[in-house]
Amino acid sequence: MSITVEPAKPLIGGIVHVSQDHLLDDETIETVRTELEKRGVLVFPRINVSDELQLAFTDKLGDRVNFTRQVPGSDAETPDVYKITLDRKLNAEPDYVLGTFFWHIDGITIDQPLPKATVLSARTLSASGGATEFANLYAAWDKLPEEEKREIENLTVIHSVEAAVRPVHGHPSEERRARYKAMAAVMEQPLVWTHEDGRKSLLLGTHADGIVGMPGPHGRALLTSLQQWAAQPDFVYTHKWSEGDLVIWNNQGVMHRVVPYTDEGRVMHRTTIAGKERPGHPATEANIERIYQIA
Repeated sequence: MSITVEPAKPLIGGIVHVSQDHLLDDETIETVRTELEKRGVLVFPRINVSDELQLAFTDKLGDRVNFTRQVPGSDAETPDVYKITLDRKLNAEPDYVLGTFFWHIDGITIDQPLPKATVLSARTLSASGGATEFANLYAAWDKLPEEEKREIENLTVIHSVEAAVRPVHGHPSEERRARYKAMAAVMEQPLVWTHEDGRKSLLLGTHADGIVGMPGPHGRALLTSLQQWAAQPDFVYTHKWSEGDLVIWNNQGVMHRVVPYTDEGRVMHRTTIAGKERPGHPATEANIERIYQIA
């Protein structure tokens, strides 16, 4: 075989051994699809892909999608390759990047099917920090006590970009809030997503701002507790990048965050594979208003 995969941890992560010359082989693509469902995150150590090869790999796995065209830092020359960096020459307003210091799922505040997978390659690394942590939301659901599963299974969560960047800015200005609203929708998503294949996962992240039908503090307390549960060591794989690494993860069942860094030279290139399942829908004004009530 031209490709082998070894587990990184029992419940999450796989290390893929394949040469660059065989990255686009049918055998590789089918193995990646299968192992991505089982392992959640796959690492291709030091494979050193170009943008062209990364896009070709993305396209072999599914339809390409770009949900960040309106986000500062997008490049008109390669619009489907988003450059993740704090370098203000490439990104004059890096709020969106600073928000990745906190747990999130890509594209969850966009009114479209949730992106199936994210592909990320390391081009330039920071001197310190910058590792990426991945948490398996399938395993987090599976391991919950049955009584707690019954209590949360039918709950609906409000997700917003404003909530995602609140840890960055605290209370943003009205002008900044208006820009966030223009970037994405406020979405209602199930707390527990039953996928088309019958598997279930939690949908969590810093963008989760409240639970429909609960006063704000009660909903956020529950969401915080579940996020802490999902981020426990057994469910998490931490990838310490080497230059040239390529990582792909199942965005529909894994949340992620980057360990904070300050080095403006760090650059990662991201491409995204479209999903076909749409778990949620735009939030109603009544439900948005409700989550900001105390009782």
